[in-house]
Amino acid sequence: MTTSAPKPLNVQQVILDLQDAIEFVNGRLINRADVVEQIFCALLTGEHALIQSRTGVGKSLMTEQIFRMFKGARYFKVQASKEQQPDTYFGGLNIEELKQGRIIHNTAGSLVESEFGFIDEIFDANDFTLRALLALLNERELILGAQRERAAIHTVIAATNYLRISEITEALLDRFTYQSVVYPDKDPYLQYRIAQQYLRHGGQPATPPKQIEFETLRQVTAICTGSSDQMEIAIPPEIIYYGNVVVRYYEELRNRQLAQGTSYGTPGRDYYISPRKQVKAFDLLRAIAFMHGRSSVTQADVEKLYVLFTTIGIEDERNSWNKATSALSHQFGASQAFEQLKTLLEFKALLDQLKVNPDLLQQPLTSIENLPIKRTLREWAKETFGMADVQVEQNRRLMTDYLDRFQPATDEVRDLRAQLQHDLHQIFRVRNSGETPLH
Repeated sequence: MTTSAPKPLNVQQVILDLQDAIEFVNGRLINRADVVEQIFCALLTGEHALIQSRTGVGKSLMTEQIFRMFKGARYFKVQASKEQQPDTYFGGLNIEELKQGRIIHNTAGSLVESEFGFIDEIFDANDFTLRALLALLNERELILGAQRERAAIHTVIAATNYLRISEITEALLDRFTYQSVVYPDKDPYLQYRIAQQYLRHGGQPATPPKQIEFETLRQVTAICTGSSDQMEIAIPPEIIYYGNVVVRYYEELRNRQLAQGTSYGTPGRDYYISPRKQVKAFDLLRAIAFMHGRSSVTQADVEKLYVLFTTIGIEDERNSWNKATSALSHQFGASQAFEQLKTLLEFKALLDQLKVNPDLLQQPLTSIENLPIKRTLREWAKETFGMADVQVEQNRRLMTDYLDRFQPATDEVRDLRAQLQHDLHQIFRVRNSGETPLH
């Protein structure tokens, strides 16, 4: 049986529908706009979210109201406990298979076959169950004994009253890309608005005037994760590099504050951003650009990554992020470092081509096709050597002098130049020695 291709997206309409959905949820959930925005980011990028709070602040209502904005998705809900076995999440054992000595779960109606999931009090689950959830949440695959089965999961939201730190739970926390802490509202005016909503809806999720097809969300997620044939959102190399610099500086800043005892954190533990989480930033950057109707990510979008790298509700973290982005944005903007990054990364693209095809050194570098830095090198050659076309030794001299005389505006740009100088030296060393280059 063949399946029909999904209808092309009306991008502008989808953006409006998503904005309307966010506005509707915010109208139902008082003073939760930052958390709602974060969870919609999780939905757009196909990731999971963790909400930590005291009891009775409306975590279940928030989750169900958000999921109700979409139709055509299966929904699994469970409250965790230490007595539960994995079959609570993965389905009961298939009796006929068990008679044959095989442990196979019947996944019908389970989390495995649900697009949306809500796990309340997730850290009440035992470690055996949490370990089994790891692959399901990250790889979207049920792996239990001999059973391997693809999962339909798009987004799981988990809630907890406390954090239980262990080797297993730390790995589980990393699967919840987006995290928040929700505090009870004590302001009389906010309590009055919450009371109005309760009297109107009885603490139950409201039926929205319009729902978004889950298949539409799936297509948007494909765009945000770079796997769509319909639309591509470009992330320029200088944005990638700059974003990583911001994240590194934020991580250093948080650890400095933790060491000084001036910031929120787990005693005795450093602040760590895993490579798994760091690469998720690119999906969020595409999601931000998508929601603004753009086909390319901008430098300003990097500031919005606090949704991913800070715990929403922890002001210390948000302030640290703002400090990191503000300092680097000012530094890079005032010193033209951002343009320097772009130039050096174009130079890196040239080195990458030369590593793959050293024979290109036999021709003038300015004649290589699809080379963004070609114009820059041509101008440099004319100004410095009085020539536009250069050959192997001249190529070496041109590139070496170009990097040697390049004046970095920041330490980050200086570090990048040093790495490129090393790479350039390796290319000519390998060529002169006849070694096989390593790619």
